[in-house]
Amino acid sequence: MIRTVLFLIVTLFGVVYLSFYYDIFNVTFSLEQEEALYAMINLYLFSVAYCFIVSELALNYSQVDKLWSTIPIAYVWYFAYASEMNERLVLMAILVTFWGSRLTYNFARKGGFSIYFWKGEEDYRWIEVRKKMPFLKGRFTWGLFNLFFICFYQLGLIFLFTLPILAAWQGIGQPLYWADYLIASLMLLFIVIETISDEQQYSFQTEKYRRINNGEKLDGDYKLGFRTTGLWALSRHPNFASEQLIWILFYCFSVSATGMWFNWSIIGCILLVVLFRNSADFSEEISSKKYPMYKKYMENVPMFLPLFGVNKNWKD
Repeated sequence: MIRTVLFLIVTLFGVVYLSFYYDIFNVTFSLEQEEALYAMINLYLFSVAYCFIVSELALNYSQVDKLWSTIPIAYVWYFAYASEMNERLVLMAILVTFWGSRLTYNFARKGGFSIYFWKGEEDYRWIEVRKKMPFLKGRFTWGLFNLFFICFYQLGLIFLFTLPILAAWQGIGQPLYWADYLIASLMLLFIVIETISDEQQYSFQTEKYRRINNGEKLDGDYKLGFRTTGLWALSRHPNFASEQLIWILFYCFSVSATGMWFNWSIIGCILLVVLFRNSADFSEEISSKKYPMYKKYMENVPMFLPLFGVNKNWKD
C-alpha cells in the first residue's frame, strides 16, 4: 500500500514537473490565460490548506471528498469567464456543472455533508489504510500522509483533470463543430450511466441494511452482501468506469479545439485512471475479505468495461 501511495505522489509531481519545466508539449499561454491559471493555482493551494487544517482539527479526513464534486465547477466557470465566455468553454462548464451537481447530491444523501461543515461521513478506506500500515497510526506520520496524499495529491489531481478547459481555450480560434457535439453527447451519456449505477447501488445498500436492522431474512444479493445485478452484472465498478470516461471525454474537448491528440492537459485524465485503478484494487481487497463470494465475482465480471465478456452463470 505504501508503495502505491508513493508511486501516485511521485507520478503526480514528476509528470507535472517534466511537462511544464522541460516544456515537453511546448506549452504557451497568453497573458490572460496565465493570469487565470495562477488564480486557480491559488485556489488549489487554499483548498489544500483548508482541507488539511479542518481535517486535522476535526479528525475527519474526508474533507477533500466534499470538494471533489464542487471545486471543479468553480475552476471551469472561472476559466470560461476569463475567456469572455467562449462558447466551447461554456459548454464544457455546463457539462461539469451537471456532473458535479449529480455527484454532490449522491454524496449528500449518503451523509457526506453536515450542517457542521467539518463533520460528515468519513470514507471507510482511511480506517483500513491505518490498519494496513500501522506506522501511520502516529499523529505525526498520519498528518504527513494527510497533507501530501489526501490533500496535496487528491486536490492536485482534481485541478489537473479540469485543465483541458484551459487547453481548449488555447484553441479559441476553432469554433464549435460536430466533434464537440459528439463529445458532449457521450459525456452526458456517461453521466446518466453513472447516475443509474449509483442509484442501483444506493437502493441496494439501503434495502440491505433495512433488512439487517429489522432482522429479516437475507436472500439473493442481500445474502451475498454486494450487488451483482443491473449494471453491476456487467461491471464490478460501473460508476468508476463512467467517472473515468467522463474526464477522458472532457480532455477530448481540448483535442477538438487544438487539433492535437496529445497535449499537455492529458496529464489529469491519465493520473485519474491510475488513481481509480489503485482505488478499485484497494476497495476490492477489503470486499474480498468481507464477502466470501466476492473473489468469484471478480473472476467472472470485468472490473470496469465488459469488453471481454461476462460469465452470467457464475453464481450457479
